[in-house]
Amino acid sequence: MKTLDRKLFRELWMIKGQVLAIVLVIASGLSTVIMSYSTLSSLQQTRERYYLEYGFADLFVSLKRAPVSLLDRIEKIAGISQANQLIKASIRIELENYNGSIQGQLVSLNPPEIKKRLNQIYLREGRMPEKGNSKEVLISEAFAQAHQLHPGAQMMMIVNGKKSQLDIVGIALSPETIYQIAPGTIIPDFSRYAIVWIPYKELETIYDMKSAFNELSVKLMNDVRSELIIQQLDQLLKPYGGLGTYAREQHTSHHFLSEEFKQLENMGSSFSIIFLGVSVFLLNMVLGRLIDSQRDIIATLKAFGYSNLLIVIHYSKLILIITAIGIVLGVIAGVFLGHNLANLYMEYYRLPYLDYNLQDQVVFYSSLTTIIAALSGSWFSINKALKLQPAEAMRPEVPMQYSISIIERLGLKQYLSPPMRMILRYFSRHPIKSFLTVFGTSFAVAIMIVGTFFIDAMDNMIESEFKLSQREDLNIALLNPTSKKVLYELANISGVMHVEAYRVAAVKILAGSKNFRTSIYGYEKTDYKKDGYDDNRVLHRLLDIQNQPIRIPEKGILLSSFLAEKLSVKTGDWIMIEFLQDKRTQKTVQIVGLSNQYIGLSAYMDIGQLNDLMEEGDLISGAYLSIENGSLQKTQMLLNQLPQIAAINEKNTTIESFKKTIGEFMLIYISFVSALSLAIAFGVIYNNARITLSERSRELASLRVLGYTKEEVANILLGELALMTVLAIPLGLLMGYWMSYAFIMDIQQELFRIPLVINLSTYALAIVVVCSSAIISGLIVRHKLNQINLVNVLKIKE
Repeated sequence: MKTLDRKLFRELWMIKGQVLAIVLVIASGLSTVIMSYSTLSSLQQTRERYYLEYGFADLFVSLKRAPVSLLDRIEKIAGISQANQLIKASIRIELENYNGSIQGQLVSLNPPEIKKRLNQIYLREGRMPEKGNSKEVLISEAFAQAHQLHPGAQMMMIVNGKKSQLDIVGIALSPETIYQIAPGTIIPDFSRYAIVWIPYKELETIYDMKSAFNELSVKLMNDVRSELIIQQLDQLLKPYGGLGTYAREQHTSHHFLSEEFKQLENMGSSFSIIFLGVSVFLLNMVLGRLIDSQRDIIATLKAFGYSNLLIVIHYSKLILIITAIGIVLGVIAGVFLGHNLANLYMEYYRLPYLDYNLQDQVVFYSSLTTIIAALSGSWFSINKALKLQPAEAMRPEVPMQYSISIIERLGLKQYLSPPMRMILRYFSRHPIKSFLTVFGTSFAVAIMIVGTFFIDAMDNMIESEFKLSQREDLNIALLNPTSKKVLYELANISGVMHVEAYRVAAVKILAGSKNFRTSIYGYEKTDYKKDGYDDNRVLHRLLDIQNQPIRIPEKGILLSSFLAEKLSVKTGDWIMIEFLQDKRTQKTVQIVGLSNQYIGLSAYMDIGQLNDLMEEGDLISGAYLSIENGSLQKTQMLLNQLPQIAAINEKNTTIESFKKTIGEFMLIYISFVSALSLAIAFGVIYNNARITLSERSRELASLRVLGYTKEEVANILLGELALMTVLAIPLGLLMGYWMSYAFIMDIQQELFRIPLVINLSTYALAIVVVCSSAIISGLIVRHKLNQINLVNVLKIKE
């Protein structure tokens, strides 16, 4: 082994603490990048493979009823390669030993005449139902896991008030239901919503759809414009109650999964820029100072005849070894975290398998960026040392010219102890070095805030959506729009305190060249009670940006602020509404206000105006109920007996589902990031402390010789570190807020808008973590300081 190589490994061992801290910073930044992008790539690749292998359709349309013979005309439309009919029906489900309300969707399996079906079934467990057996069904995997159901179990199905016992023979998945949510909701509740597949002929009989269908899936030929096909299908299916053809991009499951991918990509890019950028900056600063501390060693090598090139190669090896260790650990940690994060997504989005994909280009470019940063950070210091003559460089640096600090110039000298004056003079004599140290420490504060503020945002979202806005206990959805008379029937059920009606209509909103499919909710101010009504109490409220209630206008429409932004409209503009129902009527209405909404994209108006625009009678789609304390379970049992009710959604259950799915996933993701933030914060502060000790060891040893005690000398060094930490905290808090704002703006999606809310506790946590890191680093440095050999440190190396 060459002499320089032996020196290299000896030095690595001597500075092993600093090496470990630098490796921690590199690995944390790199693993964040790899975790985010490998997860995204894996999920995208898995989805595309699943779509291809199981024939996910390109176009979809719901209709009232159409004859199967219509399929021949549909498949003759130029550009359509395949069209499959289905029957779908809403049902209610009862399980033994479960009292909650369960909503379900009954879906037909492959008709006998279709050999290759679109949206094929992936059978996870069990077998397919036998033809002619009306009791055998498949159920969705998410629902089965929520209730621990397996083939051989039984459940009760309620269709049009009639109960039928079903035998579960298999557990299945479908590309149509990767994101499994009940109609009219955006938060999955796997325990209260099921997909049930049954043979086509059996569902024909149950739902009275002999030789007919009410759902259509279409596969297009390659390079065909879907817009032209949609227009032709809408025209053809209009007489059969077609509700409007929509493309794969607007399919509920695909749309929400695509939005999640966008958010993951934006989160990945944002965190990558923040973490890798911070890591690169800190790596550049720390390694530069590390090389600065080896000024005399570089001079000694030159004096022994080593060329500048050999010295550069030697220190480049030192930097590359440290960086390589960090890269290897970062890749390993990134793959491990990425695999776990992807598996977490698999519980949330129901994919049958996972094709984990580690993108080589992500590893290559992020590693290359780290290497360039490390070499560039050390090159300036190496070059500076190489320019000195060996005899000059081997001497200690000439002390800077004496000067008093700004504080002393202000006449406050008498209030400062000698150690404090020394600390302040160091800052005034080394402004750039001091600023970079403060700036680096402030990054540690900021990155802790970015990594942890999501908890505050999620709590604020739950408070706003589920406590200030949705104040009801139960949300009742009816099978079909019904007369308001049903409200009095609901109000007379034991335990019901208040009832509020609502009407919901599926619509397409058109504004100029833009359009969007959503729902309009019609609300009324009247609150039905057993003894009359009172319009002073509102269970379901709309809120403005200050979380203050908004009154429903008698005329005009309210849009959620995000929907208005998406359509590029504002208050006072007029929009066209196309109702996706039998009549497909179109009406023009004026936007009279905007509401603040973190979950979903909807529009709102007075229920009477909505019914008038739909050209229907005084109908409702459901009701919000307030229940007496202690009566919730009993009231739900009574409501379950009403045949006109399609679904009963309990608010507390919705909140729990939100926390278990979206909330839990976000918190786990953020916990990964928070751990990496903590690693970076400690790595930065510890490195600063160790390098400061290395740079000041001669000065501090001189003070010991002059009679200062160990405690007094330690207080000078620790005082500098403490002052730098204190100065970094306010700057770090401001940077943390700004970085959080930029991050929030980058990851907004249609499913959820995360508010920028940072509680004092989050700021306090960041401060505590950074101060704790500084204290631990200070204790380690003090221990090292006490071990300094005064004679060796003060020797002149000539």
